[in-house]
Amino acid sequence: MGKAIAIFNQKGGVGKTTTNINLAACLAIKGKKILIIDIDPQGNTTSGVGISKRDLDVTTHEILVEDDQHPEDAVIATGIKNLDIMPASVQLAGAEVELIQLTGRDKRLKKAIDHLKPQYDYIFVDCPPSLGLLTINSLTAVDSVLIPIQCEFYALEGVSQLMSTIDIVKKNTNPDLEIQGVILSMFDGRTNLSIQVVEEVKKYFREKVYTTVIPRNVRLAEAPSHGMPVIQYDPKSAGAIAYMEFADEFLANEEEL
Repeated sequence: MGKAIAIFNQKGGVGKTTTNINLAACLAIKGKKILIIDIDPQGNTTSGVGISKRDLDVTTHEILVEDDQHPEDAVIATGIKNLDIMPASVQLAGAEVELIQLTGRDKRLKKAIDHLKPQYDYIFVDCPPSLGLLTINSLTAVDSVLIPIQCEFYALEGVSQLMSTIDIVKKNTNPDLEIQGVILSMFDGRTNLSIQVVEEVKKYFREKVYTTVIPRNVRLAEAPSHGMPVIQYDPKSAGAIAYMEFADEFLANEEEL
């Protein structure tokens, strides 16, 4: 039985999609069977692994709102062995309104994930940067939350709200929800600010913070426009090396658990 993990932060621009794509790709290269679920209406994870959003018949939207769709119908292979994706489409933008009218509206994704779990080692859900029914569906469906935090001035802004959201979900729909860990991204070792942010985040989250930090890296920023994870786009880049190290640390922590 696989493990489902939401990559979530209510703050935008913190590296959620980058982490989803690149951690998933590195784990797949290491031989793990991985599924990415894109539940962000922007669909950046979908395009980031080279899938054209215009050519899709069944997406996360249909799985959420249509009772007669099987989860497998929306799953497609990517260009990386062991890595599949359930892609997003622009229709997801209206899914929150559609879900309001449906029975079990906060558990629609959970039903699909529970069905798919036996086929994968890990399922990663890329959440929207907002608290709505799509995010509630994601947090209700998963075992744990992986939190990306950027090494920027406002890094800890909204963290208390994020933790409050997780607590609300634990009380109401998913009592077993845990924090998988915190990954620091966009690190620039030349600045005191990045170093200070790392220290502050470690004070707040303590042992939940991964040792690996993801640096600011041009190749990492370029890779999505080519529809590739950075490990495929430029495996020798600092970004690719960092995500492979993160994948190693992620798996080591999982073995300890």
